[in-house]
Amino acid sequence: MKKENETVIIVGAGPSGLSVAASLTNQSIPYIILERENCFASLWKKYSYDRLHLHLKKQFCELPHKPFPSSYPSYISKEEFLQYLEDYVCHFKINPVYHRTVEYAEFDEGCEKWKVKAMNKDSGEVEEYGGRFLVVASGETSDPFVPEIEGLNTFAGKLIHSTGFKNGKEFKDEHVLVVGAGNSGMEIALDLVNHGAKTSILVRSPHILQVHILSKGMVNLGLFLMKYLSMEMVDSLMVMLSKMVYGDVTNYGVGRPNEGPFYMKVKYGKYPIIDVGTCEKIKSKELKVLPAEIESLSGKNVLFKNGELYTFDSIIFCTGFKRSTHKWLKGDDYLLSDDGIPKQSYPFHWKGKNGLYCVGLSRRGLYGAAQDAENVANDVKSIMQKVI
Repeated sequence: MKKENETVIIVGAGPSGLSVAASLTNQSIPYIILERENCFASLWKKYSYDRLHLHLKKQFCELPHKPFPSSYPSYISKEEFLQYLEDYVCHFKINPVYHRTVEYAEFDEGCEKWKVKAMNKDSGEVEEYGGRFLVVASGETSDPFVPEIEGLNTFAGKLIHSTGFKNGKEFKDEHVLVVGAGNSGMEIALDLVNHGAKTSILVRSPHILQVHILSKGMVNLGLFLMKYLSMEMVDSLMVMLSKMVYGDVTNYGVGRPNEGPFYMKVKYGKYPIIDVGTCEKIKSKELKVLPAEIESLSGKNVLFKNGELYTFDSIIFCTGFKRSTHKWLKGDDYLLSDDGIPKQSYPFHWKGKNGLYCVGLSRRGLYGAAQDAENVANDVKSIMQKVI
């Protein structure tokens, strides 16, 4: 089934896609947003845990052309951010087309347009859209990832990805293993401990957990200083402050990488741990750190590669996400790699060829997505003016 052509086709109605829509609206450029879920910002609405807060101050998390209300606190809760997005969508009259899973997109050189095929999950029909420009805004966190482990399908307890975790209430008095020690893993582990679960956290590495642990205040100080000092100087200061506040954490199964926190964020997309109370639980041994990888599962038993055996009632995988852009985006050998991350380094990462763009894939959070969206809208406007 063919649909009307639009100037810009946006894939994804998360904060990145909404940012593009608002920025295009500000330039009076028509667009359509295709979203596979039944709502915008589905990761926030349906797949995030209750205690979630933005780790950066609100000025670093605003979407384009609409600041947060002055009544909002410096660090915004999940509920406050969702209300902001509701207001954002209403203000810019954004109307995504829901239940549309993009299956194919390719640039047609004959008519100089992108042809996009999307499955209508309600009718089962494949719909075809055409547009001069295509924006990949499906996000860094599009497809939950669980690693392959021997016996995974036979685990006798509860097994979920972090996207299925809301709070620790249902896990009270259970033995719970959290797999993955990123920010989500650390916060979920804290929530479990606070709700009375006997919690262990597993580092997805055969060695000691190597992470930078910073407070929210340290991160925001670092972002401020990056305007005036080199990254190397800021990283040195962050490491010194971390040592002063958290002390020697190696005795608790945690070590510090040789590379600095901001350097690792830019180079590898690896965020520092922003501590919200988890470190105290590790030091008090209310939260146990397990450094070995999982060998296999059997019943409720978990065998680790160091030979140790533990029994758990539940396992929560905080093992991140994969991206599936490479499955449907055809003919692009310039903008995105097979893992859905831009091939080009910041700040040249957002623009491809033949009117192809990506937004929110620079590993720079909401602030980076807002910058990308503005760049895309300005570039589209510039190209359209040249044609006219």
